[in-house]
Amino acid sequence: MSTAKSFNLFSFTGKMKILHLSWMAFFITFVVWFNFAPLLQAVAASLGLEPSEIKTLLILNVALTIPARVIIGMLTDKYGPRVVYSGLLALCSIPCFMFALADTFVQAAIARFALGFIGAGFVIGIRMVSEWFPANELGTAEGIYGGWGNFGSAAAAFTLPTLAVLFGGDDGWRYAIGLTGVMSLLFSFVYYANVSDTPKGSTYFRPKNLGAMEVTSKGDFFFLVIMKVPMYAALALLTWKLSPAGVSMLSETVSLGCYVGLVLLFLYELSHVWKVNKNIFKEPVPEMHRYKFKQVAVLNVLYFATFGSELAVVSMLPLFFADTFELTPVMAGMVASAYAFMNLMSRPGGGWISDRFGRKSTLLILTAGLAVGYAVMGMVDSSWPLVMAVIAAMACSFFVQAGEGAVFAVVPLIKRRLTGQIAGMTGAYGNVGAVVYLTVLSLVDYSTFFFVIAGTAVLGFVTLLFMEEPEGHIAEVREDGSVELITVS
Repeated sequence: MSTAKSFNLFSFTGKMKILHLSWMAFFITFVVWFNFAPLLQAVAASLGLEPSEIKTLLILNVALTIPARVIIGMLTDKYGPRVVYSGLLALCSIPCFMFALADTFVQAAIARFALGFIGAGFVIGIRMVSEWFPANELGTAEGIYGGWGNFGSAAAAFTLPTLAVLFGGDDGWRYAIGLTGVMSLLFSFVYYANVSDTPKGSTYFRPKNLGAMEVTSKGDFFFLVIMKVPMYAALALLTWKLSPAGVSMLSETVSLGCYVGLVLLFLYELSHVWKVNKNIFKEPVPEMHRYKFKQVAVLNVLYFATFGSELAVVSMLPLFFADTFELTPVMAGMVASAYAFMNLMSRPGGGWISDRFGRKSTLLILTAGLAVGYAVMGMVDSSWPLVMAVIAAMACSFFVQAGEGAVFAVVPLIKRRLTGQIAGMTGAYGNVGAVVYLTVLSLVDYSTFFFVIAGTAVLGFVTLLFMEEPEGHIAEVREDGSVELITVS
């Protein structure tokens, strides 16, 4: 059967059913994760929040997702996407309800911090989709999953302010946010009842160890350790932001305790990395079972610039348009949703182009476009016609989201049984980027913020020159000891 016939978007059977249910699950996670940004002004007025507290909530919203994506990626590889996705949707409805009921900044901050865990849902679907689609359709399928799911942030921006008005009163935002929690809880049962981890008769390859990512050479071991550092540095940056040097949410003693805790947690993780990989220092891994960790490292940097910037920009764009063009909260939310609206086509488009014209060349073009797009956004001010500012945001978002699609067209082609962990680490780097960018935003004006993102995109372009085009086969070992070769070209 031809690819065109087998890839029927209007089908709801077989692999297409899995794809549709997975992007719906991801869509709901993004609605819940970004239910705060479009209602920001209403929440601020209701809880009496200061501008610094608002920006702190935006940073807290993406902070926990850094370790969460790594943890969820490991759990997905070990226990399968069906159980992990369903559990995540159900559990994360709780902090969603907590936020809807919050009466103080501290209560809201704790709820937003906990809600960062739902942002880890993305990596679960990456593994699920990779199990159901062949390599020549994988970029397109992952792009649809990511793009249509990411559209949840646009849907939240477009609908939640209106829902809050319809519910009426100062507490309208509470009902709108509570409704997203109900959606998450109900869909967890729908997903569990209607999907399976693999097609019938297929093998679900699991990592040999759950504690840390496997690498296959001595050099890659040290490379992995180095790539762990920015994730902890981002959490240290968040601690600094919450310390007396920032918004004073944490006392000096608590802040110091957090720093010490991060160091101890880093050392603890390093012990697991050593435990899982110490055998490579005793005997070399057979060539056919090796993979190059530099591929993962390059994708991490690219996702820092692409998804990291999207998370930051989606969080601040309603406020940017409201402040720059003096728009009402509802109008600002609707206008800002144009940025995330592009996810419907651009992220699947990035995956589709990558499938057909090569992974590396596609990423080079899209990363260059990303740098130019944010440079243009840095020039937007009140003298611009609103329509031109919206067009600039949409053009920029095309390169951002198509770049994300192209990144995750490569992730499942590195090492099948480690797909969840690789997706988790790459996805975590997206959140590292978001924490860094939102911290920058709290220190500079909007224009400088956009120029900083453009600069990191240039760095990503340079890093991309070291990536190799995926080709050939992945060798995976079945549980019975036999070897299966999986085509990736």
